[in-house]
Amino acid sequence: MNHHTYSLHKISSSTHFGFSATDYSRFKFGDDAVAARFGRALATGYISEVLAHMPQAVQFVVISSPYSYIPTATFAMKNHFVVQLNRWLADNEWPVVQEAKVHRTITYKEDYGALDAEQRLKLISNDSFHIDAAFLQGKVLLFLDDIKITGSHERMITKMINTFSLTNEVHMLYFAELVNQTIHPNIENYLNYHEVKSIFDLDRIINSGSFCINTRIVKYILNSDPRDFSLFICYQTNEFINHLYDMALGNSYHTIEAYSQNLNHLKSYLFINQPKLVQHGN
Repeated sequence: MNHHTYSLHKISSSTHFGFSATDYSRFKFGDDAVAARFGRALATGYISEVLAHMPQAVQFVVISSPYSYIPTATFAMKNHFVVQLNRWLADNEWPVVQEAKVHRTITYKEDYGALDAEQRLKLISNDSFHIDAAFLQGKVLLFLDDIKITGSHERMITKMINTFSLTNEVHMLYFAELVNQTIHPNIENYLNYHEVKSIFDLDRIINSGSFCINTRIVKYILNSDPRDFSLFICYQTNEFINHLYDMALGNSYHTIEAYSQNLNHLKSYLFINQPKLVQHGN
């Protein structure tokens, strides 16, 4: 297996990243406009620094970070990466990309970005990843993720590749990578929450006109203080509330005790308000 890693931004400072911390935080909580800029930038960099130097056309398969039912923020970035990459491939008479999904089987409430390297590996090691190995035969695999901090996620992908006896050429692509190992891994949390200090900060993203729901925002909302949650929900649209509830069920969050109070409140809210909505013809 030929293994390559490409990152658009190399983080060597705890204060200067090469990209906006505000944008990154909004991206992590579902701002699709930022995801579009990040995805296009990653594709442009990868094309100029890697693809333009490849000797012959190949069939690429793009694979976003693993998820169960609710996509991650990386999934939104992947969509725009593919659009930008396909334009170059078509212009150069290469096959446009195919896509595949890495299925994961475990959900957890812990905030990955707050953990150190050892804690991350311990947490993610409880998970298991699955992919359609037959579909990937003979193709070049592009695994996308938003940021590489300790490499634990990449090790799990490598473990999956070995488990399924894949011999493909593999490229691990990241929007950003922490290259200064003297910086604590919780720098990721600084970036994640730079623009989101409370549940009420999410309104600016949800109502931005370019919102795309993901696992982070769902977990953050469900894990919030019940009083704040109750107030927050009162100001959301019925469409958003239903979507939030259905996403939570799809990821089996109703089986996680820490989310039960807010999910029960959400269920009651829908049960009480749905007859009123039907009565008024909505």
